Amino acid sequence: MLLAALMVACSASAQYYYPDAKNPDISRHTLRVSPQRAEFILPQVNGYNIYKADLHTHTIYSDGDCTPEFRVREAWYDGLDVLAVTDHVEYRRFEGKMLNFLKGYVPEGTKPINYNLIREAGDERGIQSDLNVPVKLAQETAVKYGITIIPGAEVTREPVAYGHYNALFTKDNNAIYAEDALQSLRNARAQGALIMHNHPGWERKSLEHPEFEIKAYGEGLIDGIEIMNGGEFYPKAIARAHARNLFVSSNTDIHDTTVEAYRMQGFRRNMTLIFAKENTLESLREAIEARRTLAYSFGTIAGDEEMLKDLFMASVKVRVLHTDAKGRRTVALTNNTSVQYILHLPGQNPFILNPFTTMTTTVAKGKALHLTVENMWYSEKDHLQIEFAL
Repeated sequence: MLLAALMVACSASAQYYYPDAKNPDISRHTLRVSPQRAEFILPQVNGYNIYKADLHTHTIYSDGDCTPEFRVREAWYDGLDVLAVTDHVEYRRFEGKMLNFLKGYVPEGTKPINYNLIREAGDERGIQSDLNVPVKLAQETAVKYGITIIPGAEVTREPVAYGHYNALFTKDNNAIYAEDALQSLRNARAQGALIMHNHPGWERKSLEHPEFEIKAYGEGLIDGIEIMNGGEFYPKAIARAHARNLFVSSNTDIHDTTVEAYRMQGFRRNMTLIFAKENTLESLREAIEARRTLAYSFGTIAGDEEMLKDLFMASVKVRVLHTDAKGRRTVALTNNTSVQYILHLPGQNPFILNPFTTMTTTVAKGKALHLTVENMWYSEKDHLQIEFAL
């Protein structure tokens, strides 16, 4: 019997290979599968679809390690619907290498003249690169994947005194740069761009406004703010978004790959959740301008309290399974989404409601079911409170 079992096991192992359909001399392994999209399922909320977006990414045309075409494929496999390509206006660290590679195509001795304008002023020739190219390349690839590309660029200056800002829905990235950083933002606004304040706490000791930000916010140039960037979370920025009527966002600011930054560690990439009717530039812009966005990062969701509540109520369904002789109800909570919710009932320890699972709890006679959703934030310290009338 043992010998027979071993023979069956060996036979099964042999079945892990199959002959190629076109060349029988090639054996292919059955466990080698094509890359597959990791879906992130969210409900419709108040008649809106929720589109998963990353509004802050970089490619080799500024200081990223990947091409725009790769960024699109990466976004597809990560479950995104929307991608903004936002290469730095002032910084292109590969420019010298590109010129060296193209030395047979450009005049001999051509050198990069303004690959780094973050702390230095450019010369009179201005920026020689075509800053619209990475967006165009992403758009061409995105057609095959059904991903919407939001044209954009990042205005990048010294982070403490000035900060970084993404211009979204740009028309001509070549017309943005000015030696005066504030004028750069004005140039972006002049072509109809929405401007997002990136990682407001990065390399700073607090979120207090430096003089430049006071001017930028004072002129009404800022439309949104990152409350999450990569692994950084700025809870105080939620209050700023509420006070100044800014859209909230959470983005990767990815330079390497999301496999390295997220998936190898078992996490989803950061996402801005956009509540829109359609996945078109027009509909997405309308939603962002209307501040119908939430921020998602490492399982935490933050933003407007009512939007958080609407998302949770559309995600988790509650039903009474049983009522005992004393009127106590056994209640089932079913999570129909890809979000992991951390729930806290009064007097109990928090528990996790995993994606596409059901858990039960007991509720006393005549009482409502009260929940705190610990991983949903609508202020610096406050988490979403939910009450279900049973």
